[in-house]
Amino acid sequence: MKIGELAQRTGLAPSRIRFYERIGLLKAAERQANGYRSYPDDAALALKLIAAGQRAGFSLDELRALLPSDLAQWEHGTLLDTLRRKAADIAALQAQLAQSKAHLLELVAQIEAKPQDMTCAANARRMLLELPLTAADDAGAPAPATKARRR
Repeated sequence: MKIGELAQRTGLAPSRIRFYERIGLLKAAERQANGYRSYPDDAALALKLIAAGQRAGFSLDELRALLPSDLAQWEHGTLLDTLRRKAADIAALQAQLAQSKAHLLELVAQIEAKPQDMTCAANARRMLLELPLTAADDAGAPAPATKARRR
């Protein structure tokens, strides 16, 4: 099939299909006598797998390592290990994002709790002096000796 038909089947732009081919994610298409690329039917499946992998958070390099050169030759154990590892990476990222969100919401609460008679600049200074310098400070560990003191 020609690139236009493949693009239509997959919903991908021809330029993206050529890109995936150029970086080795998609097998190089055979060339017809007129110079047009001719893709096999399994190219559509490969492109759908690439798009699904990207939506699941896989980088193109991760997909290159994961996808077999022949889609009929999957290594079951490797596939499962890779998918489990990616799920664990996503869980760790979610935990980190939840912690970042909690810190931001605490910061918002502190800004909103500015005393009426205090300027925004004075409030910002007050808050900055109270901010922990490291994650250990935030967790309740003793502050390092270099931490600024309030006067």
